[in-house]
Amino acid sequence: MKVIAFNGSPRKKWNTATLLEKALEGASSNGAETELIHLYDLNYKGCISCFSCKMKDGKSYGRCAVKDTLTPIFEEVLDAQALILGSPIYLGTSTGQMRSFLERLIFQFLPYTDPPESLFPKKIKTGFIYTLGATEEMAKEMGFDHHISTTEMILKWIFGTSETLCSYDTYQFEDYSKVVASRFDPEKKARRRKEVFPIDCEKAFEMGARLAGNDES
Repeated sequence: MKVIAFNGSPRKKWNTATLLEKALEGASSNGAETELIHLYDLNYKGCISCFSCKMKDGKSYGRCAVKDTLTPIFEEVLDAQALILGSPIYLGTSTGQMRSFLERLIFQFLPYTDPPESLFPKKIKTGFIYTLGATEEMAKEMGFDHHISTTEMILKWIFGTSETLCSYDTYQFEDYSKVVASRFDPEKKARRRKEVFPIDCEKAFEMGARLAGNDES
């Protein structure tokens, strides 16, 4: 059992990365081999619309033909039994690095057939962990949940199953006194970091354990 996590945050030691590490700890506790890949360490672009992955009788049908740092990673994905994606929400969606990764990861397996059957060769489990500086109420008011639910639907379609964990109202800065962020209450943020974020870490651990499990749920 191989579980791969992808960090779509530019920070390697903050909210998103911490939750992904907890998820991999959960997967490891269930016997999985794990790997954490930081997308900002890689050099790639989003889909270039070459359509090589859709060409009839083409050697790249169902596979991304672009050769770059994602090429060996996509080979690893083919051997994985579960994927865990993680990203902060920037301007209502995941980061640009994660969006570009999703374009490349998903489009190669996205069917242009009727019926639309996924080109991914097997069923695997997937999970997505989001971190948001906004509260849950703010996120719903601003429509962030639409992006989150759409991404979960697409992951289910392509890979078989997916689940989502959102960590709201996260502590964004190590020192709020050094930034212009008067809309936030630093004490409230710090209290939530102390009291609620550990619960989110537990939920991430449980997600990883589920994804590494043998059940079909």
